Amino acid sequence: MNRLAGILLLFLSYNALSQNPAIDHLEMLYDQGYYKLVYRKSANLLDKPEYDFSKLPAYYRAISTLQLAQDEHWYKRHQSKIEEAKAVLLELRKTAKGQKIIQAHISEISFLKKDLEAWLSVEKQNQSFQIKDWKDFTLSFFADLPLIEVDEQKGTFNYSNRPELAYRSDLLEIAKKQLGAPYVSAGIDPSGFDCSGFTCFVHEQKGEKIPRRAKDQYAACVKLSESEAQIGDLVFFSNGGEVSHVGILVSEKGQVKTMIHASSSKGISIVEIETSSYWKPRIVGYGTFISAKK
Repeated sequence: MNRLAGILLLFLSYNALSQNPAIDHLEMLYDQGYYKLVYRKSANLLDKPEYDFSKLPAYYRAISTLQLAQDEHWYKRHQSKIEEAKAVLLELRKTAKGQKIIQAHISEISFLKKDLEAWLSVEKQNQSFQIKDWKDFTLSFFADLPLIEVDEQKGTFNYSNRPELAYRSDLLEIAKKQLGAPYVSAGIDPSGFDCSGFTCFVHEQKGEKIPRRAKDQYAACVKLSESEAQIGDLVFFSNGGEVSHVGILVSEKGQVKTMIHASSSKGISIVEIETSSYWKPRIVGYGTFISAKK
């Protein structure tokens, strides 16, 4: 199942849950397509008391089961296990801990959906096959998840189901294309930017008009908590008075806060906010002009 795995794992590494070597091994085996090994090893972990409160072995048992179910002979011998796997995955969608697991493993979930859809498109000709039950499951489980669609020939991937995530990715790409552009007071284009001129420019490339000045952007945006702020959202700073600087986050939720901004000394550049003795104390807050309806 290696399909651009390196790219996806790098891109999604910020979502990784705290794991141990046994779970890491399951992930590696699953990525390599050793579904029977994952099926057996995850079952062994479920029997160990130290995993009584972990949902990860059950998660890997379930997704490996659904991969194995695509083999006709395995399917006929393990129908109860297949139904159990469906129930486990549907239950994950109902709890905060389960949602966190799904988010952290969205690349695996995305490829599982792709594999199941390809399999079901063939099996729909099989009169003895309960295609409706499978369609009901896929509609329930995969609904509204920020799935990844991969173009293996181009080596690219995009989000589906959650268009605002694709919008965030686009904003970040536009912003990064300006890396190295010089700082110019009152600058608003690639020949030179100031901080709010840069954020205006990036949003305008996506058809979004936002206020010109940093303090007005802060006043007009939807305010976010630090934990909510993610890629494409804005972070605002002050030297003690009104808002005087703004940058665009390039870090996801749970990741060390990092922004791309117009630095007066370096031009358009990327800096870690949380590890900066200059920027961190000056944070005023976070905000966004991105709508979930994008």
